[in-house]
Amino acid sequence: MPTPSFTDHPASVGETYTEHLHTAAWFGWRMLLGSLACFVHAVLPFLFTRTGSATITQLHDRMVLNRVRAARAPDAAGDAARQPL
Repeated sequence: MPTPSFTDHPASVGETYTEHLHTAAWFGWRMLLGSLACFVHAVLPFLFTRTGSATITQLHDRMVLNRVRAARAPDAAGDAARQPL
């Protein structure tokens, strides 16, 4: 079984290693903050009443909806190749 490189997965989602590092760290930070808000909400239900769901919605929008938009956006080279002469 070949050893995966640091760039295999980032390339599979259309990112460089550095772009993926930034994006994954941002998602991790947002999940950490959202989870802390949920734990506080569990003990003090009057605090952070919408923070957990708002965090999930924001993460979903950034990851899934952006992925769909990127997949639908025509590639500049591919788009030019499909243009009639």
